Amino acid sequence: MAISLPLAVLAAAFLIFINEASFRKSTEAAASIEEAQQTRGAINKLLQHMLDAETGQRGYLLTGDARYLEPYNAALADIDHNLDTLRQLFTPYREQLAEFGQMSRHVSRKLAEMDLSVRMRKEGNEDAWKFVLTTDVGKEHMEAIREQSARLAAGSVSKMEQGQDQIRRSLQLSRIGVATVALAGLLAFYMYLLQTKALLASGRREQESLQRERDFLEVQVRERTANLAELATHLQNVREDERGHLARELHDELGALLTAAKLDVARLKSRLAGSMPEAVERLTHLTNTLNSGIALKRRIVEDLRPSSLSHLGLVASLEILGREFEERSGLTITTDLEPVELGGSAQLTVYRLVQESLTNIGKYAEAKQAEISLHNFDSYITVEVKDNGKGFKVGSVGAGSHGLAGMRHRVEAAGGRLTVTSAEGEGTRISAVLPKTR
Repeated sequence: MAISLPLAVLAAAFLIFINEASFRKSTEAAASIEEAQQTRGAINKLLQHMLDAETGQRGYLLTGDARYLEPYNAALADIDHNLDTLRQLFTPYREQLAEFGQMSRHVSRKLAEMDLSVRMRKEGNEDAWKFVLTTDVGKEHMEAIREQSARLAAGSVSKMEQGQDQIRRSLQLSRIGVATVALAGLLAFYMYLLQTKALLASGRREQESLQRERDFLEVQVRERTANLAELATHLQNVREDERGHLARELHDELGALLTAAKLDVARLKSRLAGSMPEAVERLTHLTNTLNSGIALKRRIVEDLRPSSLSHLGLVASLEILGREFEERSGLTITTDLEPVELGGSAQLTVYRLVQESLTNIGKYAEAKQAEISLHNFDSYITVEVKDNGKGFKVGSVGAGSHGLAGMRHRVEAAGGRLTVTSAEGEGTRISAVLPKTR
């Protein structure tokens, strides 16, 4: 490639130079030939018009018929036009211009001789015009005009031949240039084929090496992905265990403390009733605060580890989850839930999926209505949460969307498949298929 490309560029530049030079010379030669043709044609027309004028003049002298003066007068006008044309054509050429000047003088003298004889014939001076006609003055002028016209025409022919020779040389040069460039192109193409063959061989070797590296990296990526999936599943299980442990601690320890405090406040309130109304009012406010704390503890415990799963089952837990979310968010939640048979971990997966979906609806969807459905089949169950919110472009969800990624990992860890369907202005549907064997 390092040799064939410069060679091809050099050959192209050489061909362009030859073509430009040939074009310029051929253009000049064509212009010269065209000018010579114009000169030759003008000379021939001048001689023809001189003959027409002389014919008309002699016809009039011999017959006296004025009709012979019509071609005579027309020829005189054309002769003046021809002389102007030839003067313009010979102006760039000094020698031919001098020759043309001599011919113009002979033409003027010949025209003067013919005009004199015609004028005398019109005046009826028979002896005078016959004398002029019998002299050799007009013949000498006409022969001089023919000789000078022949020399000027010969010069034009010579110029045409020179132009034709120039065109032939330009064409020959172009042929040589094209042949040279063709050979250089063939040589460059041959070198290119050799280099391409070497590059292909090198490319195959590199591709094989890259394929080995890619296979090795794919194996490592699969292993790392499997390890990370196992680690994520383990961390998820650990998190659920910790949440369960924390829920039990809050229920047992904090619940007992709050309940004991509530009982103590009730006893104090009953003893102080009637004697210290202000203290009773403060104790009532404290009782309300303790009730709020107990309710908050209960909600936190349910969020950490829904006790309804183990006591009431999945369907009841999802109904409770939807009803509580409806109360908090103001959305209309409808449910279509069928009884299913799933293990504890699978039930928790379904519950967390619905819980995370409702959380996303409340944060982002701007929806007015949502629907939770759970259906039972022979070997699998389906769970679906959909809303009528603003939706989003599924392809625009980046790697930072941990909510969807967490749901997908949780479902896949349970052996299922998660599908997210959404479009702008058309709401969102999150559905999952889970096997019953897990």
